[in-house]
Amino acid sequence: MSESYAHISVRILEKEYQVSCPASERTDLLDSAEMLNAKMREIRDSGKIVGLDRIAVMAALNIANDLLRAQATDRAIEGNLGNRLKLLSDRVETALGANQQLEL
Repeated sequence: MSESYAHISVRILEKEYQVSCPASERTDLLDSAEMLNAKMREIRDSGKIVGLDRIAVMAALNIANDLLRAQATDRAIEGNLGNRLKLLSDRVETALGANQQLEL
């Protein structure tokens, strides 16, 4: 059974775009469009970059950079969590091992 699609109109820098997506992703698409619009407005309003294409590329680069930083942070957190879980597991095994020796 195929998923139904939503046809959505989004406005980015005063320009209207028609986009289709799975109905279940409608809210995510609207949130993404809002975030892109905000980033592009910020870049445009800084006055340093002129032209819709250049503003769009700079917004994409900024968003990609934010994503890469977030992924690096997630990997660091996962690594730290993995190390802490290993230490905790070792402590539990040590405690259980000591307990088993006492029972023998």
